[in-house]
Amino acid sequence: MKTEDKERNLYNLDELSSYKVADSKKDVRGWKVKDADHKVVGEVDNLFVNKNTERVVYLDVKVNDSIISFNFKPYTTKVKDGVHDFINEDGENHLIIPIGMATLDLEKEVVFTNRINHETFAQTRRFKKGTPLYRDYEVDVY
Repeated sequence: MKTEDKERNLYNLDELSSYKVADSKKDVRGWKVKDADHKVVGEVDNLFVNKNTERVVYLDVKVNDSIISFNFKPYTTKVKDGVHDFINEDGENHLIIPIGMATLDLEKEVVFTNRINHETFAQTRRFKKGTPLYRDYEVDVY
């Protein structure tokens, strides 16, 4: 096992060939995600699984252009040598949603995030598809 894999706890469901969603009706991949105001913010691209607990803990959401282009300055307040530290760069169009903050509408096949609004999604640090997730990213999202 590589050193970085020892530090890694989360895996895309697609990476784990022996894992599957127990109830296929609750496999939300491909479902639209709506915020607290019922605006579409993206689509569930994948599921992040904690291998220790063997549970889905995050939804991997590919955000739509309204989140990326939202009128938000994509940098942190940290300034190093007069330069802002960027948190969202070109190509970073995925973010995670904790599974406990998602409500499923099985009939309409929509994921609702009743406590997260559009602005919060826009201000959340994103990542590129296929990037491994580590604890520091989880902490940033919270």
